[in-house]
Amino acid sequence: MQFADLVADYERLEATSKRLEMREILVGLLRKVPPLELPALVYMMQGELRPEFEGVELGVADSLAARAVAQATGASEKAVSESLRSTGDLGSTTELLLPKRAGRLDTEPLRVEEVYAALERIARASGAGSQDLKIRILVELLARSSPAEAKYAVRFVLGKLRLGVREMTIVDALSFAFADGSKEARGQVEAAYNRSSDLGLVAEHVATGGVHGVEKIHIQVGRPIRPMLAERSPDLSDVLRRMDGRAALEYKYDGLRVQGHVPAEGPVQLFSRRLESISTQFPELVKELPKALRHRPAIVEGECVPVDPETDELRPFQEVSRRRGRKYDLERLQEEVPVRLFLFDVLLDHEGPTVDKPFPERRRALEALVHDSERVRLATQRIVDSEPEAEKFFDEAISAGCEGVMAKSLSEGSTYRAGARGFWWIKYKREYTHALADSIDGVVVGAFYGHGRRGGRYGALLLAVYDSDEDRFETFCKVGSGFDDATLEALPSKLKPFEVPEKPESVFTELKPDVWFRPAVVLEVRGAELTLSPIHRAGVGKIRPDAGLALRFPRFTGRWREDKDAENATTTAELISLYRSQVRQISAGGSSDEAT
Repeated sequence: MQFADLVADYERLEATSKRLEMREILVGLLRKVPPLELPALVYMMQGELRPEFEGVELGVADSLAARAVAQATGASEKAVSESLRSTGDLGSTTELLLPKRAGRLDTEPLRVEEVYAALERIARASGAGSQDLKIRILVELLARSSPAEAKYAVRFVLGKLRLGVREMTIVDALSFAFADGSKEARGQVEAAYNRSSDLGLVAEHVATGGVHGVEKIHIQVGRPIRPMLAERSPDLSDVLRRMDGRAALEYKYDGLRVQGHVPAEGPVQLFSRRLESISTQFPELVKELPKALRHRPAIVEGECVPVDPETDELRPFQEVSRRRGRKYDLERLQEEVPVRLFLFDVLLDHEGPTVDKPFPERRRALEALVHDSERVRLATQRIVDSEPEAEKFFDEAISAGCEGVMAKSLSEGSTYRAGARGFWWIKYKREYTHALADSIDGVVVGAFYGHGRRGGRYGALLLAVYDSDEDRFETFCKVGSGFDDATLEALPSKLKPFEVPEKPESVFTELKPDVWFRPAVVLEVRGAELTLSPIHRAGVGKIRPDAGLALRFPRFTGRWREDKDAENATTTAELISLYRSQVRQISAGGSSDEAT
């Protein structure tokens, strides 16, 4: 397939925000490509070279790409910089400057596999001289590109493809391209993706065998499973009602969710909730996890929590977050921030996958698999069938330093639902005992410049929640409180990689910030209450026509949710549920009905 044909579809995708139109474009594109070439194409649609969990990075910084653009176009680095200030996008700058250079090195049209191979070479380049090699490969690629092709090649290497195509849209397109597009077909494709976290693999199987082809994709050590997610509940009586009066309650640890993959032989792999490889950040768990298991292979899930080595007390989440993304001083950090992994589920053991077994069977399998050690222990659990029992266990969890409890269904249908959220698991946190003291994980989609002491830097951020039904991010607050001076100083550099020149198509809001960001960064906020708002669009029309939900008096808690990606932040449905539970608790007329 010629790269120009792919680029033409890229441009069509970028030009629309309509999900059905995106799907039709993708369906046509998928049908044009031989099955064996589909994985690479699907990864490239996601802006990746391989599944995200493999952690393949091109390692091309903005400055490095700008140097390559200057060499490829014949323009000076100053001219590239000036154009970039005008366009706000190095890809667009490349498209503008490329026609001005003299001559083409090759008249043969670029093929997609050639572009993919060049990008792979860039990703593999390492060690001494690797930066020069990356530039040389990129320059050679741009020299063979048309202006439009060069625009997307540069955006790809910078991780800023900006097509607005999300995983579930690709899942939809695959079910229509290679099956009948029915709800059942889509469900089978999505289930295969949830089991494998690899859309390229799913695409190849569905293209060659239809929906029955994806049945060959099995749970495998080394391929993370998309995590099962919990719903919220306003009180413990509601939890028990939803679970037919009897439930397994577990401590809800305030830590980092970890999926541990232990092969029959070879090194352990650890994945975060976002399915990123975090093995190098927790070498002590890589070493100790297989020692705590009676059998291999296994896939287990747990919560990585910082602990006080002298008192054995649990410590705040912020401490374990210091170890996220660190490549240096790991030995020192292991001593300063020791951690323990509390295991709460098993997804595969030496007899095979366990995800289709009810939760009580999985718990028994987990207990048979794990023997407690200093670093690895079973999550504390108790079966309750009355509210007083549940309240007593909840109080114990809080006293132990946890943030609440997780309730899990004991019914026959309580299988592990990879990638799904439902009332099979319900989280109940300490803050739910108040009107709205619960935290909300918001996605940063914009920033407003500050005034006075905050002049010249960001003064507030625009936050959104994710609506999975509409596949969009709907704003619910503008937060400026809770940021210390150091955080405010660091905000521009922290958010710069996600800056875009105009509102992302997936963002739904009536506000216009000074700077837009593609949805990626998640932070935690608290507020006084949720109110109806004519400006914010979260859950618009769900409570009252033309009104969305807004968080009144929001404040940043200081917690960056680096363990969550944008789609795993608080959802619109959760926000609506919080609002309704709040309404039941406050007296009529006790709060404002509008937010500004």
